[in-house]
Amino acid sequence: MAVKTIADLGDLRGKRVLVRSDFNVPLDGETITDDGRIRASLPTLSRLVDAGARVVVTAHLGRPKGAPDPQYSLAPVAKRLGELLGQDVALASDVVGPSAQETVAALGDGQVALLENVRFDARETSKVDAEREELAGELAALAEAFVSDGFGVVHRKQASVYDVAKLLPAAAGELVLKEVQALSKATESPERPYVVVLGGSKVSDKLGVIANLLTKADRLVIGGGMLFTFLAAQGHSVGSSLLEEDQIETVKGYLATAAERGVEIVLPTDIEAADSFAADASHRTVPADAIPDGTMGLDIGPESAARFASKVADGKTVVWNGPMGVFEFPEFAAGTRAVAQALVDATANGGFTIVGGGDSAAAVRLLGFDEAGFSHISTGGGASLEFLEGKELPGLAVLGA
Repeated sequence: MAVKTIADLGDLRGKRVLVRSDFNVPLDGETITDDGRIRASLPTLSRLVDAGARVVVTAHLGRPKGAPDPQYSLAPVAKRLGELLGQDVALASDVVGPSAQETVAALGDGQVALLENVRFDARETSKVDAEREELAGELAALAEAFVSDGFGVVHRKQASVYDVAKLLPAAAGELVLKEVQALSKATESPERPYVVVLGGSKVSDKLGVIANLLTKADRLVIGGGMLFTFLAAQGHSVGSSLLEEDQIETVKGYLATAAERGVEIVLPTDIEAADSFAADASHRTVPADAIPDGTMGLDIGPESAARFASKVADGKTVVWNGPMGVFEFPEFAAGTRAVAQALVDATANGGFTIVGGGDSAAAVRLLGFDEAGFSHISTGGGASLEFLEGKELPGLAVLGA
């Protein structure tokens, strides 16, 4: 899809540019445990700094309930962003109030300021258009142009994502452009075989994307908690594993559609079955069609990991969204590690590989993979899923050229 770019905004020297970034990073107290999203914002921010713009960044962190909450302050982000940019980044103590106005007024050419967590203002996520538009107007008053660079939120109709883009000259930032180009490559004219690996906990989170991919992909590889609903749809008992019983009939329909269309569905043949949901739980490898009562699957088994890897490594276009097991527990990370390595192998073999944000991107980093081994690591889990689903994303549509 065609969107306006920073180049379309003309000469930005001395102009105040509002940038919507995604700084929803994981925190341990005030310590950022993964700064990937901050680093992903640097190409856009550095370009604007080099152009002499006065850069005003708005972003969110966590899910505050529409009011200031110290645990969700962007103070740690401002500090880390300053370190990465090599300049002090002033943090306003409010979203659009007196502190924001004073902080923006004090900016010089090439300087960057950060507004406090935009979700401290309930109007940001309001379902009432007039409320969002009011906040958007106050944000727009701080700037002369708008750059949308928070791909993780472009599927949301929110004040700082959608409404403000209608009030100012608006363009997509470097990160959003990169995401759109990569995901378009996987959806519009994928080189084949086109392999999609889906994991994560729930089938219901991925209903739309599965339905859409059954018309596009050559092969769907299914792991994570959602695999148990597929096994149940085949008539197998899944013990006390995560199961969405209300989705069994839907999954049966997917299996039938896949058979009709010649789309290969790859399911595990063995499972790591644990006695409880714990890092040190007693576990054993069992056949996927014979999970004992009272046990829960927390990862795919070694036979499945090897098979999944072989089904991924020959892909010319590979999209992965969702871990294969509870990768945060080292004992149950092997399946996810095998899939990540298979994507690295596919990349090395000339394939185009996408890690679809969220937990998958976190797993890549936690398990120690070099990010350069993948063609693209998305910063937006939900946004990338909706893009793959074929939905119109409000935050992109509003940037249309």
